[in-house]
Amino acid sequence: MKNVPTAIQTESINSFQSTIRKSEKALVQMKGKGASTSLMEKRLQAFHMGLAVLEIIWHENPNSYSKEEMADARDVLAGLLPSIESMQIKAKPDSPQRTLLERRIASLELAIEAMDYFLRD
Repeated sequence: MKNVPTAIQTESINSFQSTIRKSEKALVQMKGKGASTSLMEKRLQAFHMGLAVLEIIWHENPNSYSKEEMADARDVLAGLLPSIESMQIKAKPDSPQRTLLERRIASLELAIEAMDYFLRD
C-alpha cells in the first residue's frame, strides 16, 4: 500500500473527495424530497472512512476507527464495486465518464485493501 505511486494516491484521494461531495449533495436533495436517506447515509459514512484509511496509510494519520466500523464500511464499499464496474463497461471508451469510473473503482479497491490490512491485526 505504501508503494502506490504519488499520482495514484492523489487521484484516489481526489476521487473519494468528489464522491463524498456528490453524495452529500444527493443526501440534501433526498432529505428535501422526504425520501429515505438511511442507505445514502451509510454509503457516505463508508466513503468518509475509505478516504480516512487511505490518508492513514499514506499520510500516517492516526486511526480512530474500530474494527467493527471498518468491517461495515468495507462491506459497503465492496458492495458498490459491481454496479460501478457495470457502469464502466457501458461507458464509451476514452470518455470522461469512463475515466471517472475507472478512478473511482481504483480508489475503492485501494481503500478495501487498506481496510483488509487493518482488519488483519
